Amino acid sequence: MCNGETKAATSTAAPHVALLSSPGMGHVAPLAELARRLHEAHGFTATVLTYASSDSAAQRAFLASLPPAVGAASLPAVPLDDLPAGSAIETLLSVEAQRSVPALTAMLTDLRSTTGNLVAFVADLFGADALRAARDAGVPGYLFFPSNLLMLSLMLHLPRLDAELAATVGEFRDMPEPVRLPGCVPVPGADILQPLQDRTSDACRWMVHHGERYRDAAGILVNTFDAVEPGAAAVLRRPEPWRPPVYPVGPITRRPATTAADDGDASGCVEWLDAQPERSVLFVSFGSGGALSAAQTRELARGLELSGARFLWVVRSPVDDAGAGDTNPGESYYDGSKSTDDPLSYLPAGFVERTKAAGRVVPSWAPQARVLAHRATMAMLTHCGWNSVLESVVSGVPMVAWPLYAEQRQNAVLLCEETRAALRPVVRGADGMILAEDIAEVVKEMTHGEKGAAARAKVEELREAAASALRPGGVSYETLAEVVSKWKGAAH
Repeated sequence: MCNGETKAATSTAAPHVALLSSPGMGHVAPLAELARRLHEAHGFTATVLTYASSDSAAQRAFLASLPPAVGAASLPAVPLDDLPAGSAIETLLSVEAQRSVPALTAMLTDLRSTTGNLVAFVADLFGADALRAARDAGVPGYLFFPSNLLMLSLMLHLPRLDAELAATVGEFRDMPEPVRLPGCVPVPGADILQPLQDRTSDACRWMVHHGERYRDAAGILVNTFDAVEPGAAAVLRRPEPWRPPVYPVGPITRRPATTAADDGDASGCVEWLDAQPERSVLFVSFGSGGALSAAQTRELARGLELSGARFLWVVRSPVDDAGAGDTNPGESYYDGSKSTDDPLSYLPAGFVERTKAAGRVVPSWAPQARVLAHRATMAMLTHCGWNSVLESVVSGVPMVAWPLYAEQRQNAVLLCEETRAALRPVVRGADGMILAEDIAEVVKEMTHGEKGAAARAKVEELREAAASALRPGGVSYETLAEVVSKWKGAAH
């Protein structure tokens, strides 16, 4: 009798999926938006699982804004105080995920019982060890990869590449030729993922570990779409016995709020943009975790002033100032995005006053999705974080690529050399400094030059391709529908 009752519950309950996000809004937001899409387009209910370390007011508010069918739950805290001081963000994320497996197994087992129809578990890129919890709970385990196919291909091939480096030059940066992955743009070794630049580091060892564990997934959903990197899509869509199936289902981006009350735009960015001419403003933002040195901040200010362009600049405190809030870019993965002092105090004397007719500077944060969607935004100077790239593309906004850390340098190579939706300033200063004159030159080229016009045309083409991909019958929509069909079929 009990078995019959269980089958009846399974057949009538909406399919349910549990999704586990690594700490940080850059991870939580796309995974939660995937849950929203599964609900709205395919009738799923969902639970977004987060780690205790990522709890913040911003995260709680975001998760509360999701539909009632998309719930949220937090895993209990695990000890991390035994790790060495200054451990890399990749190490912290990985250890927390590994130590949370027992609690996650219990939570998935409970969800399977209470929902009556838990059809899949999805973890993001640092959650490969969490697939063990799904297996132990009797649930199919998938990965959601919030970056692009270039980055995924690197991770899938990383165990082999790491072994080859150990036997040859030792480090990616010392490779005489670019890294060539099937279907992908060649990437100079020095531009490969930052944690891999020191193979002796714990961070690198963890990334190799994840690359090995990715093969345990039943499938990998990727937040990209074919038109952005068609060569890689053609290769990775083909089944291969040595890796899981790959499903490009993007772009999955955070939806812009419609009013200042919804997104907390106390700085009045959108109101200022309302007064600017169509497609005239360069939006300058390095994301929630991106900050420059004090010297580079001043150089960027000089470059914007020299360019004469209209700009909206989100200024963050420098990374090399003892009083600044973000001395470690990775810290913002955990605790949100605001500097602890006054970032505007680091700008050159008189800069704000001299540029007030054309420019607007705001401290720490702006409603990025609303800014990018605004008619006055012409281009974005960006750190090339993949969430920001996709938000730019879906809004038809070309980019000036200024990568800082993580996989951003290889993203910049992809955007400039293959996708051609971005321009990149020349780096001629000591220690990688980008000089004011070169900043002004790339901004002028984006605003008035032939390369800028070509980038605008390309990104408009990508905007249309993204919209088409997400509509019923589009390639990304149908790819996600294929995964959904597998999940629903496995439940019966």
